[in-house]
Amino acid sequence: MSEKPTVLLAGKNSIRRADFLTQKTETDWTILSCDAKGELDRFPNEIAKADVLVGGGVVPFDTAGRLKLYQIPFTGYDWITPGKLPKGVVFCNTHEHETTIAEHILLGMLEFQIGLMRDTDPHMRAHSFDGRSISAGPMHLEMRGGTVGIVGYGHIGREVARRCKAFGMEVMAVSRTVRDEGDLVDWYGTVEQLDTLLRKSDFVVVCAPLDESTRGIIGAEQFALMKDDAIIANVGRGEVIDEAALYAALSTKRIRGGIIDVWYVYPSDDDPNPWPSKFPFQKLDNIILSPHNSAWTEAMTTRRWLFVAKQLDRFVRGETLENQCFVGEMG
Repeated sequence: MSEKPTVLLAGKNSIRRADFLTQKTETDWTILSCDAKGELDRFPNEIAKADVLVGGGVVPFDTAGRLKLYQIPFTGYDWITPGKLPKGVVFCNTHEHETTIAEHILLGMLEFQIGLMRDTDPHMRAHSFDGRSISAGPMHLEMRGGTVGIVGYGHIGREVARRCKAFGMEVMAVSRTVRDEGDLVDWYGTVEQLDTLLRKSDFVVVCAPLDESTRGIIGAEQFALMKDDAIIANVGRGEVIDEAALYAALSTKRIRGGIIDVWYVYPSDDDPNPWPSKFPFQKLDNIILSPHNSAWTEAMTTRRWLFVAKQLDRFVRGETLENQCFVGEMG
């Protein structure tokens, strides 16, 4: 580019990264900051100056102005469609969360198999040996020899597969498109073959994004196919699994348990601390709950913003932008 480009950091989290981007970009930028939600009167003025917008949840725009790239510093974009973004603006997302989420999932899987933090450690603190030992039990389960089925095989699914393979597990996966994953995936099918995966899996890990094709893809009919001692994990989006069906499967012990990080009700200005569902999941003893923070580490956020810095460099140099999701169609 011949003239110095301008990037607008929109949102409270993005604003904090202005100095970081100044230090980490190799190209020269004018960096503007505006809290799009808190400074509604100022935002239209600032976006009109921007070649690139970095932030999340900012829709709709009246016009594109000079904007060419909308870069979100996270992954999920079910809140925006091509029709809500001005025509020609490229929309890109950011990953870098897959390894931390995979670690979270494996921790939950190990806890269900071994029960160290939910049973063994608390029991020994309260009762010492209490008749328990290597020869007296109680026996716990193993990861080795089990089968994990990954629903929505992408960045997260691949990292889950790698870790499960290290534990000697069989890996199954379904996604819209079957890819060659070599020895990492033992059985790979399309979404139309989901029933096969559900019948055979000891752990079902849902990583699928939310759209109209995935909403409620796992419901009562699918839970009926699963093993009685199966565990379901969801790190994709809450509504990929039918809310009522999930609660019924767990509360009636139709399946053994759940590891749930994504939900159906989230904090809002009107209710800053709601329960995550209309059903009382928090009262169940066979579920591990987390507040959609399975990826949240300092190292992960640093990786994401390093990606944003490199993306800005690619933009200036006219190189191919990474993680392109779609191009705006509005107007």
